[in-house]
Amino acid sequence: MSFALKKRVVELLSANPEKRFKARDIALWITEKYPEDAAAKIERSVSIETHDQLLYQIVAEIGANRPSWQKQIPQLRTTEGVRPRLFYWSEKTEEQEVEDVESGRDRFVKFAAADEVGVDDPATVIEKKIARRSEQDLYPMLVEFLGFEHNVKGYRIDEKKSSNAYGAGGNKWLFPDVVGMENLTDGLHREVVTAVRESRDRQIRLWSFEVKLLVNRSNARETYFQAVSNSSWANFGYLVAANIEGSETLKELRILYAMHGIEIIRLDEENPTESEILVPARERPDLEWAMCSRLAVENKDFHQFMTKVRQFFQTGDM
Repeated sequence: MSFALKKRVVELLSANPEKRFKARDIALWITEKYPEDAAAKIERSVSIETHDQLLYQIVAEIGANRPSWQKQIPQLRTTEGVRPRLFYWSEKTEEQEVEDVESGRDRFVKFAAADEVGVDDPATVIEKKIARRSEQDLYPMLVEFLGFEHNVKGYRIDEKKSSNAYGAGGNKWLFPDVVGMENLTDGLHREVVTAVRESRDRQIRLWSFEVKLLVNRSNARETYFQAVSNSSWANFGYLVAANIEGSETLKELRILYAMHGIEIIRLDEENPTESEILVPARERPDLEWAMCSRLAVENKDFHQFMTKVRQFFQTGDM
């Protein structure tokens, strides 16, 4: 490309570490920072006639070159699982990113608004900061999404309410963060509901969710297998992430999905009802009641959840 696209992208991102940019914002900055090169590209091209077409072309080239750039430049990072993808520069290791988010040290996510990048000096871009939430803040958002989008009643399971009868580490990866109950007879005629109950056909499905603030390549496998472990009792198991980062993260998670059937929910922190199940989890037809019993014995919240399940079978009410 005439104006060394990779060099320009690195120039902007490295001058604004940790700040998220859309590819179109990067393209806009490039064309305004280097107008002569932009004009020369339009003049040489047989398909580009307008400034908007030039921006579209630069965005396409950024997307096409992104994988190779990230292999060459470890500091060039991107978000995954959400569109548009966001680009940013970080000197932290991926392990440090996860640690800082979970510890609360990384309290803000920095963005560049579209009207802030068309400036001569990238260092003068005004920061648009959004405070990061804690993992606990995500639980009611997930419950809202489940009820709104999937008619699943969600409940929080607090691991701190466990007995820890098996000592330190005895309950590791045992309890999910959130559980859900889905009424399979909802909306059916009351006579049909009665028939289903009398036939002892399935009336309910139970869901399990492991929630994380950030999943990247450094913790993808660990968090995935944590979700596998603490959902072994349920019909559906999910790993829920507010942020998915790293060019290979989703690829790794999809490989693991093919083997274990636990899938990913990308949780939209700004609008929870716009969250997305990237691929539906693989259903287990039968519940593991023995494991449910173990969890109910160990944890007060899960015991209450099982009480609600029992009441549903008795009355049909959730």
